[in-house]
Amino acid sequence: MFVSPAIRKVLEGVASGHEMYALFNRHSQSPFDDDRMNGTRYVGEWFEISEADHDHMFEILPPLFYRGDMFAMREFLAASVTSVFFELTIDDRSRWFHGYCDLGDRQSPDRMRAEIITRESRPVRAMNRQEKLDHIWSATGPDFRGYADQRFPADLRNRQIVLVYPSAHGKIWKLLDDLTDEEIAAKLPVQFRLLPETIAA
Repeated sequence: MFVSPAIRKVLEGVASGHEMYALFNRHSQSPFDDDRMNGTRYVGEWFEISEADHDHMFEILPPLFYRGDMFAMREFLAASVTSVFFELTIDDRSRWFHGYCDLGDRQSPDRMRAEIITRESRPVRAMNRQEKLDHIWSATGPDFRGYADQRFPADLRNRQIVLVYPSAHGKIWKLLDDLTDEEIAAKLPVQFRLLPETIAA
C-alpha cells in the first residue's frame, strides 16, 4: 500500500530569492542513496516564497501543468518528483508557496495544497519541534551541516548532522534529531525562540 511521505514546512517566514535557491539545494550534500535518487528525500517539503519569485518561476519554462492556483515545473528533480508552485488565499490574503510533489501520485499536489492551508490558517503562530529542526537545517550553511559518515556508528550513517559548540568541547558534530531544547533555541533566530510548541500533524 502506498504511504505518502510527511508533508512538512521547512522554513519559517517568507524565503528571499537567495534563500529559495538555497532551499532547492538543501539536500545537495546528501549521499546518492535510494532516497535521493527516487526523490523520497524531497517529497513533502514546502516553504513560502514571494509573489515575484512565484511569477519568475512560472516564466522560466512552460509549466508541466497549470491548474487554477498551482503549476508544476516541467523539469523533474528525481523520478516523478518535481516542484509545484501555489498561489493560495489564506485569511483573505494571497500568499505563494513552493513544494516538492511526487506526480506519480496524482493526489499529491492537492494534499499539499490542503496541508499548507491548514498549517497557515492557525490562529496563533507556532512551530513544532520538527519544524524547528527543519528550519535550522534550511538556514545552516553547508560548511556547518552534513550527513553522518564513518565517524558515526553504522546505524546512524547518512542522517543529518550539524555543528554545535558546547563550551567544554570546542565544536562537535551532532545528529540534528538529537539537539536539545537549549541547542535548538541557540540556533533559531531570536524571533522564533519563544514561539509556542505545536503537536506535529
